[in-house]
This record gives sequence, structure tokens and C-alpha cells, in this order.
Amino acid sequence: MEKLPNTTDVSQLLTGRESAALGRRVFLRYIGATAAGGVALSACQNQIVDPASRGAARAGDVIDLGDIGYDDIGVLNYAYALEQLEAAFYMQVIMMPFAGMNGYERTVLSEIRDHEIIHRELFKAALGKAAIPGLTPNFSSINFNSRASVLGTARVFESVGVSAYNGAGRLLKSTDYLTLAGKIVSVEARHTAIISEMLNPMTTSFAGDDIVDPMTALGQARKPSEVLALVRPFIQETLNGMDQPQ
Repeated sequence: MEKLPNTTDVSQLLTGRESAALGRRVFLRYIGATAAGGVALSACQNQIVDPASRGAARAGDVIDLGDIGYDDIGVLNYAYALEQLEAAFYMQVIMMPFAGMNGYERTVLSEIRDHEIIHRELFKAALGKAAIPGLTPNFSSINFNSRASVLGTARVFESVGVSAYNGAGRLLKSTDYLTLAGKIVSVEARHTAIISEMLNPMTTSFAGDDIVDPMTALGQARKPSEVLALVRPFIQETLNGMDQPQ
């Protein structure tokens, strides 16, 4: 497997608002190496680096994402915040396996963790100096020793993430970023499906009414303000972001 681009090197190329014009070569290298087709990354764990966050926020800080939809930077930071949350959650899940976790479950959850770390680092690299700080998760409501609590929370995070990408895609102006979002949301949807199957085998849980709109049969699409309200209990900082007017 191709070695992933070095995040620090990419960040030096993409700084401030100039990062809105993400270099096509770097973009395609990331897409080819990470998001396409729900690639399994368990064999490449030694290439996935999780460095300490630079400029980490402090619990209680207010993080302004800006007017999401007027500026691609706002949409990317919105996605970056969600990927930070998901990556932190799955890292905790693997560091503190729930009681009775079997080999199959550990493999699946490890691969999802790896995907989320790569998604997080991709947005961080694309944003450069325009990136929001590293966020502080609040997982006090999750019982990491309970299979039901962990998988139930995972399903919520993944389904909310899919609805966030579905809702924010139309706000992106860059076709490159829209392609990136489309590839990532397809991976997140696969996460939702496999976790749903783990929770409720041989059922239609993977396409339940809380995931697929029963009126349109399409995946749910939520506004940023709706998504931020749903994830607020799991982040110690306060994320502010304004929806683009309809």
C-alpha cells in the first residue's frame, strides 16, 4: 500500500485561506490512499500516526466555525470537528475493549478507528493554519465496558456523521472538496451498516427510519446547527457555526 503523505509536509504547503485551493496532486494522493471504497487499513497501522494535537483547545472554550456555507473553510472545519470526535471515540474503544469483545469485533472497530484517524488528519492537513484547535471529548455518558453502550454510541456517531455530510455537501463550492466529502460519506455509511448489523444481526437496522428518511427513502441530511446540537454533549468545548440561509 502506498505510504500516506506526511501530514506536516502537507500542512506547510497549505496554510491559512490559501488552503481553500488544495493542490490537486496532494488531494488525489490522499483519496487514492485512504477514503476510496472503504479500504481496510489494519495492515498499515504502523503508517498511521496520531501526533499530539498542536494548539489544543481547553474545555469550556468557544470554537467559532464561522458562517458555514459562505466559505469552504467553515465547512471543512465543521467536518474536521466531527472527525476529531469519531477518531477519539474509536481510539478509546480499542484502548479499553468492552467486556467480551471478540476478534471479529476488534478487527472491525480497529479498521473504523483507522479510517476516522485518516479522515481527521486529511482535514487537518487541508486546512493548515486555518484549522480549529484539537477538541476535548466528553465521553462520561458512555460505558466503555458495555458492548451495547459502545456499539449504540458508535451507530449514533456514524449515522449523525452521514447526515452531516449529506446536509453540508451542497454548501461546498470546490468540486475537489465535494468529491472528497462524497468519498468519505460513503465510507461512513458502510460504518453505519456494519455496526447496525453487529448490534441487530439479520434485521433492517442498517436502513432504519433513524438513518433513511421513511418518506423519501434517502439518507437523512441534517443542517450543521442540528448536527452540532446532537454532538454537543460529547465535546467539552462549545462549537458555534451558522447555517447558510435557505
